[in-house]
Amino acid sequence: MAKGRASDNSQRFQETCFAFALTPQQVQQISGSMDISGTKCDFSVQVQLRFCLSETSCPQEDHFPSNLCVKVNGKQCNLPGYLPPTKNGVEPKRPSRPINITSLVRLSTTVPNTIVVSWTAEIGRSYSMAVYLVKQQSSTVLLQRLRAKGIRNPDHSRALIKEKLTADPDSEIATTSLRVSLLCPLGKMRLMIPCRALTCSHLQCFDATLYIQMNEKKPTWVCPVCDKKAPYEHLIIDGLFVEILNSCSDCDEIQFKEDGSWAPMRSKKEVQEVSSASLNNGLDGSCRTSDGSDQHSSLSSSYSNSSNGKKVEVIDLTLDSSSDEEEPDSPPPLPPPPPALPPPVKRACPSLSPTSPPIINKGVLNLHHQASPVSRTPSMPAMDTSYIPPVPPLIQDYRPYYHTPNDLSELNFFSFLQGDNHQ
Repeated sequence: MAKGRASDNSQRFQETCFAFALTPQQVQQISGSMDISGTKCDFSVQVQLRFCLSETSCPQEDHFPSNLCVKVNGKQCNLPGYLPPTKNGVEPKRPSRPINITSLVRLSTTVPNTIVVSWTAEIGRSYSMAVYLVKQQSSTVLLQRLRAKGIRNPDHSRALIKEKLTADPDSEIATTSLRVSLLCPLGKMRLMIPCRALTCSHLQCFDATLYIQMNEKKPTWVCPVCDKKAPYEHLIIDGLFVEILNSCSDCDEIQFKEDGSWAPMRSKKEVQEVSSASLNNGLDGSCRTSDGSDQHSSLSSSYSNSSNGKKVEVIDLTLDSSSDEEEPDSPPPLPPPPPALPPPVKRACPSLSPTSPPIINKGVLNLHHQASPVSRTPSMPAMDTSYIPPVPPLIQDYRPYYHTPNDLSELNFFSFLQGDNHQ
């Protein structure tokens, strides 16, 4: 429609005025696209301003001059806001993108529109400005056009996989597999329409619907994976990922192999849940048997007497001790105590996974918040009989854990353990 060139000179600040007029057809297109919703007036056919460097050697991207100020028909034009500075002392910059001036333009074929531009001159740089008449497309239309382009042949992606996994003779480390997620990096949800830009060198895809919708609100067109430019014209739908998504619905990650084939990978969340469940089963003091009864998995534990609430010491019969070397001044040894009863045969806990660490039946499983004192009987230091305290009443009855005598037939030791565990 109208173009102008702003040449730099010795002045610090510059100001230039431009004028353009609309044709009857353009006026009709703009006015017919007016959409009034509430207090906001919007147009699907817009008049846009664009700035770039005056360089003809290659296509230029949008680039604003420093301290840009634009007035259309005497009214100030709203420009994109400044980005926060990345370093102290660095001048903040505006994101360079097209400026919509439709609401400030006179929809007339007889009265021209004027644009006044002022900026700070830079030595060795000149800028160009252009006025465009564009039609804004919705994300739905853009998605339909992308699908109409077709799906890229899966062989392209397989060739890229083989190229990435080809062994480098100069490298000591050889990559034999490549893991790729089936979740979109934008919404962290499963891909629906996997796409990426032709200029991207990675295999990871993002969802086309979400990507186009985000750029409809705030047009940046930057790849969410590699942060490189990914304009709409360069987007393609990956045929290999379409095949993978259709045939693999129960995993969120896959692994590519050297020959271009792939295999589903178990998600990290599931592995953590299984490991956590196995660890909890291993630390728990009991496991459920096949007939539905609870069986204690540790030889020794602490429990309380339900009648008087006293804590009872429990002797571990499985630990070896080195206390003979720690106490050299011990009295002469007493005759060895009678041999302890053999421990019961433990039933395998079906809830434990094969990868869980085995439960070592050494030490005392303390079910209380406070540690209970533990004495070691097999290698107890020899003492004079006059110094040996009377045996606690329940120590001699430790056998009821395996065989219940007549005087304790009505007691349920598992209820003691369970009740003490909830104190």
